[in-house]
Amino acid sequence: MRDLSKLVKAYDIRGLVGDEMDTEFVREVGAAFALLVGTSVALLHDMRPSSEPFAIAFADGVTSQGHNVIFCGLGSTDLVYYAAGHLNVAGAVITASHNPARYNGIKLCKPGAAPVGQDTGLADIRRTLENGIPEYRGTPGRITRHDLSHDYAAYLRELVNLSHIRPLRVVVDAANGMGGHMVPIVFDGLPLEVTPMYFELDGTFPNHEANPLDPANLVDLQHKVREVGADIGLAFDGDADRCFVVDENGVPVPPSVIVALIATRELVKTPGASIVYNVITSRAVPEIVTEHGGTPARTRVGHTYMKSLMAQEDAVFGGEHSGHYYFRDFWRADTGMLAAMHVLAALGTSDQPMSALVAQYSRYVASGEINSEVADTTATLATIEKHFEGAETDHLDGLTVQLDGGAWFNLRPSNTEPLLRLNVEAADAETMTRIRDDVLALVRGLPAEPSSE
Repeated sequence: MRDLSKLVKAYDIRGLVGDEMDTEFVREVGAAFALLVGTSVALLHDMRPSSEPFAIAFADGVTSQGHNVIFCGLGSTDLVYYAAGHLNVAGAVITASHNPARYNGIKLCKPGAAPVGQDTGLADIRRTLENGIPEYRGTPGRITRHDLSHDYAAYLRELVNLSHIRPLRVVVDAANGMGGHMVPIVFDGLPLEVTPMYFELDGTFPNHEANPLDPANLVDLQHKVREVGADIGLAFDGDADRCFVVDENGVPVPPSVIVALIATRELVKTPGASIVYNVITSRAVPEIVTEHGGTPARTRVGHTYMKSLMAQEDAVFGGEHSGHYYFRDFWRADTGMLAAMHVLAALGTSDQPMSALVAQYSRYVASGEINSEVADTTATLATIEKHFEGAETDHLDGLTVQLDGGAWFNLRPSNTEPLLRLNVEAADAETMTRIRDDVLALVRGLPAEPSSE
């Protein structure tokens, strides 16, 4: 039996093709998932070389347990959420999202796009795989084909009307991922002059990795936006469920700023609604939500926690620092495409350039996420908390410490590695840098530099 702890992650199943994942394993996952959900499964796959064979194997696993498969072909991860919500069936997409080419994986959801994570199904699937798939003696399920991509596009365009915005010049970097397939369908006929970058579907990612969270993967987009004089640039990750934005000067717009921008739009439609954000989102988000009459609700990092709190609060919208944006009107699932459309609508109904539009939502200076390898994450967190004894702290997700002047930092452990992830925010760059360096010195066992104050 292979080591499933390396494959069954917190929110999905993911591993190296051949070494850790093969068609037989994927077939077994399909069978185990069918046993978990007990219903039909909408199935999609991305453009990686192994994805279509894996999709065929997964479908075989589902039908071997007597359940039907609605095979939707190529599609983004948020397309499977649309299928699961619209058809009220379970969903699966074969993708490794932003991971390098040698990886593949499986993202799953229950009917209505309800999340499947460790506590909501993945642990059960792992146990089934470890115990062996029970023999099924009934009639196998059937496979039907149904392309939902145009229905999905029409639904998004109902949620955000872009037909009357001013014409915009938009550069889109699809990173050879599923954005190259979905953007032409969704943007067709809209007042958008699109300059496409790397729209050719190629799961080997010949131009750059499909991870826009890494600044190195935005360089080409930034250059092209400036070169063509575009109004905005959009970068999608490999499975196109996340979208990152750069302004007309090629400057990246922090996801927290996008969270605040979209939140204000949703609060116009639903006054007083709840907006969910996570512990490392900028404190500008709850401030702006409150100023616009909404109710901010704070949760742990991760889509399972985001969706759970959104359901509990009946929140209209939720956003994370990582570029995941969740919408009540989209079955509380995350969709980079709908987030991009909100941003385009905001820009297209404003006479300001993108840089000026987003400036009102940007109030603080953030460090970005910094990883440190430590021998014992629990002991290190305890040491840091003791060092800052007297400051306001909470343990919603790792350790958050509130400091003077509204500055704060969060240290949280990785789910899978002996790492602590640090995020710092302050009113100015000097304060942020000082706090960042002091905390890193403590975490990494080095003497802290004496304060200049």
